[in-house]
Amino acid sequence: MIVRTPQKITLANLPTPLRYMERLSQRFPGKSLWLKSDDQSGFTLSGNKVRKLEFLLFDALEKNCDTVITCGGIQSNHCRATAFACAQLGLNCHLILRNDLDQHGNVSAGQANHFLAGLCGASIELHTQVQYARTLNDLFADAEARLRIKGRQPYAIPVGGSNALGVWGYIAAIAELKQQCEAFDIEPDIIVCATGSGGTQAGLTLGVVLEDMTTEVLSMAVCDSKEYFAKKVSEDIRLCCENTELSPLQIDDIMRRVRIQTNDNYIGPGYALADREVYQTIADLARLEGVLLDPVYTGKAMHGLLSELSRGQLAHAETIVFMHTGGAFGLFPHARAFGDFLR
Repeated sequence: MIVRTPQKITLANLPTPLRYMERLSQRFPGKSLWLKSDDQSGFTLSGNKVRKLEFLLFDALEKNCDTVITCGGIQSNHCRATAFACAQLGLNCHLILRNDLDQHGNVSAGQANHFLAGLCGASIELHTQVQYARTLNDLFADAEARLRIKGRQPYAIPVGGSNALGVWGYIAAIAELKQQCEAFDIEPDIIVCATGSGGTQAGLTLGVVLEDMTTEVLSMAVCDSKEYFAKKVSEDIRLCCENTELSPLQIDDIMRRVRIQTNDNYIGPGYALADREVYQTIADLARLEGVLLDPVYTGKAMHGLLSELSRGQLAHAETIVFMHTGGAFGLFPHARAFGDFLR
């Protein structure tokens, strides 16, 4: 189905590589495991966020906005990527961050993504987990009001860049992946990704429908339940379709064909918290394939995929593409946890 793609700016180095993971595949006879390396999208290791920002920041510039407001956890990849994108485009950036605690009960302020966002000029406000959860809409409204008093024109982006426009980042990624798969003469049975705010999952899920692919999208939740993602992803997909030239009948047909699949069995201790099994998976992939995963998103998603395969699940899937959505900087606040895995 042909749908006109919204305009965007160019921030990412595309296409990102697709490669066969030979040694990992050998551990699972009959399976062919591939890696779509969106961690190599360029732009300071921004991963999946840059694809969404290409569409969102084009919209911000078109509306003559000069300051971008967005939000996330204190180690948010999205917030760090937004800060760097704004610096590159000459925009101001204001971040509303949740003061998350690590597994040791410490706040990772001044480290990794939080440090980098401040380094490139973002203004940052920190809020307790309770305040963030209960009053996020008010925090956005207050920040916008303060900026307008200063004569600024703010542009608000939701957590993860996950809205009807940001979804297009991964609709376009599916078209890119389809061409690469054709070049390798493969047809993936499943695409696996991590899901946190739901935007990447929504884009991939809608993308395979628009590209008339039979490929399934299986998302591994890093927070929230599969019921939550079923609702959130469905809403994002419908809103995205409603902002196109598609007719109501065409949208209804798309919604009937959409399959939202989320596995919420591998969240572990909670968002941005990991257990020993996830750390082991990260260490294994680094040594086996030279792949750098993180404990927040990709490490959990890969651990979920490999656990399902080890249990004999996904029997129908021979060719599997793992969407590596980045997050390398998320490793550093967890460095102490890897002590037992270092030689």
